[in-house]
Amino acid sequence: MQHLLRKKINYLGIAFFFCPLIGFSQLREQINQPDHDEKRIHFGINLGMNRSHFSFTHHPVFLQRDSVMVVESINSTGINLAWLVNLNMGEHFDVRTYPVNLTFTEKAFEYNLKYPDRPGGEDSVTLKKVQSISLSLPIQLKFSSDRINNFKVYMMAGFKAEYDLASNKGARKAEDIIKLNKFDYGIEAGLGFHFYFPMFVMTPEVKIGWGLGNLHSRDVDLKYSNVIDKINSRIISFSITVE
Repeated sequence: MQHLLRKKINYLGIAFFFCPLIGFSQLREQINQPDHDEKRIHFGINLGMNRSHFSFTHHPVFLQRDSVMVVESINSTGINLAWLVNLNMGEHFDVRTYPVNLTFTEKAFEYNLKYPDRPGGEDSVTLKKVQSISLSLPIQLKFSSDRINNFKVYMMAGFKAEYDLASNKGARKAEDIIKLNKFDYGIEAGLGFHFYFPMFVMTPEVKIGWGLGNLHSRDVDLKYSNVIDKINSRIISFSITVE
């Protein structure tokens, strides 16, 4: 599974960096889809890769006890799949949303333990993974430049609400995990490029997201949880949309 994921990510990365070259080769040719931006509503399919991690703060317990010496958040790679709905509000402004927006990630915390329970499977350096399948609903305001032949650049910013389908907050046997809440919200901003082809519009985009909600459902009885106070999500994604 990881091998297939890496192959998809590699192909997506190659497409992301070579799309501008393809687009610029079109600039001297005829204008493609001249009426595309005048449509009131248009749709698209979005596929991308992401890099995510947790931003967190230590709880005072971390300094009071010596069982956990160091806690670090490890970056991870995932994929995202979405359906775009774009509403034209004027010559340069659009409102966008993704009614179906799935993000697959596997974040992790790395712990340096002073007294590892080796019979229980612990080591001096122990990695605890947190898998996530998030269904989010973003609302974005998009500001576009003037179209130059078959090319246009834009910036976007907005707000999003997320629901984690794989949240483990309700887990009963959770002695060796970190419990996370199902709901999150945050802000995001990004930059993208439209390349107009005869049959479709291809849009590479880079986007950064900051989670504002505290994801941590802290449990004072769990060794891996009680040393952490607040947890916020951070993500950067590279995607391609075809409209």
